[in-house]
Amino acid sequence: MEETIEIYKIVHSEKIKIGNIKRNRITNRVATSIIKIFTGITVVVFALFLANVLYNGIKVFSPEILSFTEKGIGNQLFNTIYLLVLSLFVSVPIGIFSGIYMSEYVTSGKISSILKMAVETLSSLPSIVVGLFGYFAFVTYVGTQWNLLSGALTVSIFTIPLITATTYDACKEVPDNYKQGSFALGATRFETIRKVILPAASTRIMTGVILASGRVFGEAAALLYTAGMSTDFSWKVWNIASSQCPLNPLRPGETLALQVWASRMDGIGSGAYDTASAASAILVIMTIVFCLSANYISKYFSRKSEGSK
Repeated sequence: MEETIEIYKIVHSEKIKIGNIKRNRITNRVATSIIKIFTGITVVVFALFLANVLYNGIKVFSPEILSFTEKGIGNQLFNTIYLLVLSLFVSVPIGIFSGIYMSEYVTSGKISSILKMAVETLSSLPSIVVGLFGYFAFVTYVGTQWNLLSGALTVSIFTIPLITATTYDACKEVPDNYKQGSFALGATRFETIRKVILPAASTRIMTGVILASGRVFGEAAALLYTAGMSTDFSWKVWNIASSQCPLNPLRPGETLALQVWASRMDGIGSGAYDTASAASAILVIMTIVFCLSANYISKYFSRKSEGSK
């Protein structure tokens, strides 16, 4: 009798295990299907958006659109690139040094957590709020008009946290034996950072800088109150102190993103629509180029560091 009961318990237990295995398999299949469906929806939505923007831009594209005239967007494209360069002059050194400090000099875990939270909070601020801050801090308080330098300082509020976080992660990923070996050879902390950590982390840092550049290209709200909406400069004037000089950072400068906004909000007729469509396509293409470049550079240097061709 006892043997029969024991056999029954064993059989019942095996049935339960088999049932659990079947339920787990069904759950796994359902979860996998849901993940694939939502991934597919995301890809389709992105593809439709990309196709729509590129199609509308290519459809109206002509060499005249890239000209440096009132009907073209050449001046806005130059302003965008120039503002990007100005912002990188500010954000790259600050971001890299901040990331190095957080990674190599902050020893307290509590302070490190506070700094990381501050960086994440700074990078997630609404663009319009940052734009208003830039307007009050760099335009009104200083007593100047809208200008490219104020716009560059404002968008640096977005790029500095990104570069800081990338630098921090890149430095943390450098193996400890690299650092310990450098210290064992008598190198100071600064020498170790300069000759060991930075070269090893340079690929990731460069990737972060490129991605930050892509963020600048698409920014509009933060520049609305700081860089201005004017493209009143002349390619014949190269006195940098003149407000007509293209290289004067204290002149107003409308970027591509602002051009799209202005064309859609204030423009009337097909000409404004064509300009906005072409500028949108160029912005999307430039953003994709930045992302692909960052990905390519990261993979290239990773393969090179591993010794593969």
